Amino acid sequence: MDWDQFRSLIGKLERDGEFKFCLLITIGVFTGLRISDLLQLRFSQFVNTEILTIQEQKTKKTRRIKINADLKEIVERVKGKMEITNPDQFIFVNKYGTKPIDKSYVNVKLKEILKQYDIVLEGNVSSHIFRKTLGNRVLRLNNYSNEAVILLMELFSHSSPAITKKYLGIREREIHDVYDSIRL
Repeated sequence: MDWDQFRSLIGKLERDGEFKFCLLITIGVFTGLRISDLLQLRFSQFVNTEILTIQEQKTKKTRRIKINADLKEIVERVKGKMEITNPDQFIFVNKYGTKPIDKSYVNVKLKEILKQYDIVLEGNVSSHIFRKTLGNRVLRLNNYSNEAVILLMELFSHSSPAITKKYLGIREREIHDVYDSIRL
């Protein structure tokens, strides 16, 4: 998803009272966390701090993420609209209020949301769009530099730049450019 689509979508979700998914998409894009880690977040992790500290479920690594001013402001504003009284509750709690929503529900709901707001994306729609949106934004802001790829590799906990390039579809674009470069 490009940055303008992302910004427009979270604004519409907030306007339309889809607070849980407004926060899910916003926090997902701003942090680059995997869905398994996102779904475990609690409001209290955003209170009186500029650093979000989590232990990644997949890698078991501790990750410290800077909560920038825009993210903090959106979380606080939407939390207020949700009328949250217990800051220790999961942000993405299920309809019974007992545990977080699950990944399969997120993926189904994302497809519905994108269809509802006429957003067409290439490839399969899943929670990976959060990380890919962040990655593509960082790449564009850094003119697709190798340094940006290295930073994203570390941010995504990938083992090599090649994996990051494949994950973001960069490698495929580079290969297509080779074909386009062949001229008579």
